[in-house]
Amino acid sequence: MRPARLTVLTAVAAVTALTAVTGCAEKSGSGDGAVKIAASDSACEVSKTEFPAGKVTLEVENKGSKVTEVYVLFPDDRIVAERENIGPGTKASITAEIKAGDYEIACKPGMKGDGIRQKVKATGGGAAEKRSPELDAAVAEYRKYVQAQADETLPKAQAFADAVKAGDLEAAKKAYAASRIGWERTEPVAESFGDIDPKVDVREDGLEAGQDPAKDWTGWHRLEKSLFADKKIGDDEKKLADQLMTDLTDWQKKVGQAEITPTSMANGAKELLDEVASGKVTGEEERYSHTDLVDFKANVEGAQKAYELLKPVAAKNDPALSAELDKQFAAMNTLLDKYRADKNGYDFTAYDTVAQEQRKELSDAVSALGEPLSKLAAAVAK
Repeated sequence: MRPARLTVLTAVAAVTALTAVTGCAEKSGSGDGAVKIAASDSACEVSKTEFPAGKVTLEVENKGSKVTEVYVLFPDDRIVAERENIGPGTKASITAEIKAGDYEIACKPGMKGDGIRQKVKATGGGAAEKRSPELDAAVAEYRKYVQAQADETLPKAQAFADAVKAGDLEAAKKAYAASRIGWERTEPVAESFGDIDPKVDVREDGLEAGQDPAKDWTGWHRLEKSLFADKKIGDDEKKLADQLMTDLTDWQKKVGQAEITPTSMANGAKELLDEVASGKVTGEEERYSHTDLVDFKANVEGAQKAYELLKPVAAKNDPALSAELDKQFAAMNTLLDKYRADKNGYDFTAYDTVAQEQRKELSDAVSALGEPLSKLAAAVAK
């Protein structure tokens, strides 16, 4: 999970300063129909505050000096779409399906806070146009998949929580990584419920300004620090284990309500690779347990599942892209297999023993897969 806490699911748009502040928001916008977003460290400019509902292309350019994230949000802050880790001087193009209604576009320079926000509106009935039966089937199967992952996570997380509550340090450490696999496979869907992700998956450096780690830091990584760094289980940890189960049960109940479209599946797959690039390859995500490669593998599996479900349409619309994705997923899985003790299990090499040269090889493989994966949404939206 990333340090900045609002998260997303369907593909993204981004941000702009309030019209009263910037005077830059327009309703006319670019002639090619795309919503253009110019993000900086202090403002974002959105070329259109109204656009037709349906398949929307969002073209983001980060003109600032900080890495930024861009969101499309429902009025209640649920995430419709997002793209993270947009580096200074770089651009990102996102294709999303957005229904008619009111939204906010939010930009988060430095990936912190609530972001700079602009109210926007999607008009008309474009999003209601009939999809192909193949895409409807893909969405239906993906819904089953994310629910199954949540359902399967609960008993594994309960085993972890029970070990913590029993004060069994070694058993808790052993159960930790396995309890996170289902979450990591479907993280973009889980993160679309913005109130759950900060409770269960935030790292200490991801807390918002003013939050006290002693009081406000909960979830897996808080327990990870206690188990692997502090090597202790006290009353606080036992309470945190119960809280983790309460929050994960909430996620399990809500996951069936997530907004899922073919483009959100495709963009979610890319987000999973971004998660790998920003947290797993660097060793930041599991900095105490060093179980980053378990998360890495789960992220790749979740991305591949979304792709495989969309592949019949993607291969028809862009056969060269589909062939490249097949090649890069195979290469990534072959590379990861070098670090696992058994062919089908999740006993991976501790990441603190992986040399910098090997980390670079993993990073390069992520980049090689992420580039074609960023084009999947456009392929299925044709």
